[in-house]
Formats: sequence, structure tokens, C-alpha cells
Amino acid sequence: MKIHLTINHELEETEVHIHAKEYNEQIERLMKQLQAAQTTMLDGYDQQEIHLLKISDIYSIYAEDAKVFLQTDEQEFESKRKLYELEAQLAKDFVRVSKSTLVNIHKISSIQMGKIGTTQLLLENDVAIHVSRKYLKELKRHLGIGRDS
Repeated sequence: MKIHLTINHELEETEVHIHAKEYNEQIERLMKQLQAAQTTMLDGYDQQEIHLLKISDIYSIYAEDAKVFLQTDEQEFESKRKLYELEAQLAKDFVRVSKSTLVNIHKISSIQMGKIGTTQLLLENDVAIHVSRKYLKELKRHLGIGRDS
């Protein structure tokens, strides 16, 4: 991959152009990282109040009963976004661990492997989250652990 930087003082904002022979997994990952780098806050709703939450303060994001919730250390907030939208937007810091849950990789305290093939994450706030077998390989890759990293 070649990387070029052009400084143009006439531009009002930074533009990123990607020129590729084809759209592949590497390009998709690069685009997600660029999009994620722009996001530092999310809007969370608690009844009639809108809270601006730092991404670094969010432990997990989960969907339940057609609603999406942002879990912080002290409370949960509802999000107006879809889970898949948040997954794409936060790909740098969050990884999907089940069909309905994303976890902040910086908030993982430990990974507990059960005897019968079950896996749980223990977060820094002492919340345990089940990891689906389907998403375990991607979790390990995202964390840089295991043989497939």
C-alpha cells in the first residue's frame, strides 16, 4: 500500500481519498478506522434528557426489545442509532461479541473460558458478558491474541 500526503492550505477541512484496485477487507477496515477516528462522543437518552457520552466511558452497547442501550459505569442510556451503525462507527474501540452486544475492548478486564466451550468477558465494572462462539475468533483477532492474530 502506498501512502501520499499533500498539504494544501486552501482546503477548509481535511479530505481523505482512497484509490484502490478493488474493494476488499483491508479497504473496508481502513475506512472504518478513519470514520471511527472522527467520533469521540455519542448522544445517549435518559427519558427527556440528552447526555453526551465520551466513547471511552461506554463499557458495552446492546440491543434489547428493538432498542439500543449504551452502558456506562453508573447507568444506561438509550441510543437512537442501530447496533450495526454503532459497530461500523466505533470499529476501532468496540467489537461484537454476540448478535446483540458490542464491547469496548479497553474495558475488558479478563476473558473466562468455560469447560464446555462457553466464554465470558469480565468488564472493569464487574459486569460479565457472554461471548458467542460465532464472534470469538473476531474478538481474539481484534485483541491480538491466539493463533489467528
